[in-house]
Amino acid sequence: MSETEVTTAPRPLLLADGRPAARAWSLDPALRHLNHGSFGAVPLAAQERQHELRRQMESAPVVWFPALPQRLAATRVDLAAFLGADPGDLALVPNASAGVSVVYAGLTRRNGGEIVVTDHGYGAVTMGAERLARRWGGRVRTARVPLDADAERAYEAVMAEVGEATDLVVVDQITSATARRLPVERIGAQARRRGVPLLVDGAHAPGLIPAPLDGLTCDFWAGNLHKWGCAPRGTAALVARGPLRDGLYPLIDSWGAADPYPDRFDQQGTLDATNYLAATTALGFIDGTWGWPTARRYMDDLAGYAERIVGTAFAERTGADASVDVGMPVPGMRLVRLPDGLADSRVAADALRDRAAGELGVEAAFTSFGGVGYLRLSAHVYNTAEDYEYFAERCVPVLCDWARATTGQHRAH
Repeated sequence: MSETEVTTAPRPLLLADGRPAARAWSLDPALRHLNHGSFGAVPLAAQERQHELRRQMESAPVVWFPALPQRLAATRVDLAAFLGADPGDLALVPNASAGVSVVYAGLTRRNGGEIVVTDHGYGAVTMGAERLARRWGGRVRTARVPLDADAERAYEAVMAEVGEATDLVVVDQITSATARRLPVERIGAQARRRGVPLLVDGAHAPGLIPAPLDGLTCDFWAGNLHKWGCAPRGTAALVARGPLRDGLYPLIDSWGAADPYPDRFDQQGTLDATNYLAATTALGFIDGTWGWPTARRYMDDLAGYAERIVGTAFAERTGADASVDVGMPVPGMRLVRLPDGLADSRVAADALRDRAAGELGVEAAFTSFGGVGYLRLSAHVYNTAEDYEYFAERCVPVLCDWARATTGQHRAH
């Protein structure tokens, strides 16, 4: 549960002309969009900017592509300022997983080939670590971090797996399935003292945390700007510091391969890079309309309100406490425990997501951790209290019915 319970619905954010914030997006009004955290949502201003950039690209491609690296370098300066990073450390990549893949491809075994991850790690990132460990002839060690672990317990759980054979530590700044922080700052400082490289998966951090790289000690960090930052799809940053970054190359070799890091990432043949160039429009839209501090405060207040009313609705139906203690809460995201029988595995959680969209008209995030299913609430500026009141009133009863049907089938077998 969050540190403070929000009991009053926050007033919806409005555009400058008084219209609801959602009017600045192209989201289908026939659906309730309650899962910003998975794929984000691009405001119309950024969509229109990207369309204009594509028009320029297609009208004169021979002019566009030779000039593109210089434009991308200028964009990196703006994005680095938003993230609290040095522009010379930041490369542009399609998503956080791509940034992680770049790191995996560029590292060599130095000690025993062991890679430390946590049981909260994003599945694709952990699978990549397992593949790298096999290539090194090493193994992956998984730190078990209790869901309710505070910063001290989480730190101890991770560092207990780090030893003489460790060649890399991979830790989420904000976990995807469990919507909690991990103490990456303290882990980073200790890893640096031990001489062990740290890769921080910051997929959810940009936009949700102010300047997520400010004061963070790590060798590598990857974060998505197309989630909370609302940039066009395929916009993310890879930040690399120290000598190991010299071994990092784009996943596609191009004519910029001989350039130093990060410049070599600015030249990728004929890839459409308009998403990167339009990212600053998305960030600027939020900032210019409400200001990022106001936007973050609203998202957090709304997520806290949603946690209370949805959790209460489940509890009243099932008689079981639906609140969740995640140890290190995240602004703008919350977990609510689902009734037994729902989303008790990743496959079941994904199936429930698809069923809820098709039958309930709701885009929601269902996750699984330790065999327990959760509803992950993630609010953005276009969401309102009424969205979650609707979910509590209309969707929770149906989900409880689905849960009873599932557990009844299990008992029958």
